[in-house]
Amino acid sequence: MVASGVAHPAHFKDGLDELSLSSTGLGTYLGGNDTLTDGLYRGAIKQAIVSGCNVLDSAINYRCMRSERVIGETLSDLMREGITARDEILISTKGGFIPFDGVPPRDPQAYLQQTFVMAEIMSSADVVADCHCMAPAYLQHQLKTSLSNLGLSCIDVYCLHNPEVQLDHVSPDKFFSRMREAFAVLEAAVAQRHIRVYGTATWEGYRAKIGTSGHLSLEALVKIAEEVGGKDHHFKVIQLPYNLGMPEALAEQTQVLNGSAMSFLEAAKALDLYVMASATILHGQLTRGLPVQLREGLGDGTDAQRSIQFVRSTPGMGTALIGMKQSDHVRENLAVVARAPLSFEQFASLFQ
Repeated sequence: MVASGVAHPAHFKDGLDELSLSSTGLGTYLGGNDTLTDGLYRGAIKQAIVSGCNVLDSAINYRCMRSERVIGETLSDLMREGITARDEILISTKGGFIPFDGVPPRDPQAYLQQTFVMAEIMSSADVVADCHCMAPAYLQHQLKTSLSNLGLSCIDVYCLHNPEVQLDHVSPDKFFSRMREAFAVLEAAVAQRHIRVYGTATWEGYRAKIGTSGHLSLEALVKIAEEVGGKDHHFKVIQLPYNLGMPEALAEQTQVLNGSAMSFLEAAKALDLYVMASATILHGQLTRGLPVQLREGLGDGTDAQRSIQFVRSTPGMGTALIGMKQSDHVRENLAVVARAPLSFEQFASLFQ
């Protein structure tokens, strides 16, 4: 079982359906495309689960599909050993970027043409920036591949990966048409029990200022989900970068809802969307050198733990995803979950 005994009770939050989700999750973006890194991730995943983490996040393009495969293999081993059960762990992955298989090919364009275009999984017109596609047949293929990589019959959360990339290459009308088609594919996948819920995982889209290029509107996307799936649609999860160095989700009014400007986190709460923060320690940049005021306000521990505490304590934040492939880093960083998140008053005092 997930070792909830090592964690403070407030570490687990209401999540999706009956599954309470940990305030921290393990991300699997980092590392090389090699067997050594695969082995490191096996240890990191096991350590994360016994440390009280029940959210594992990946994407089909992470490490040329190796991250999904390692999650699948490790989860299978841990279930067989009785360390955890499938219904105790949330698996989240993403599709959109064109993945390589195992290692990068010598000629990426030839690989794209041979693997996807010639196989009629996509057309060249479906691809933007030589790397991103949301065409229905392509998403269906990618979901099927992710299910195989992970060794699962159903993925808990499936996100469209950085859909705002499309906005640099197609008109807003074309973009929303593509999002509508993609949501239809994902609603059908829910009906087929291949995924439980879906969402969007972004980098710039929800942090961009209103009216600027690449900006994504939560209100507009929820409206599309309602058009496709009705009021009981399954567009339920959002990922975006949020940390001490990238606080826009909390600090900036990047969304408009019912005519009122508000922060992303306020809009997500109003629309009943579960939020996961990516880049919680900003690729290691927030593991040292925090200002004295923040150190005092965020409590004892390392700067990495303080940075994690900041994200997991933010009002409206669900799970703070932390990219880690070293077991000792997982053990050290996730020691913070033995403490309660900051209270609202303690968190507010950080800005005084």
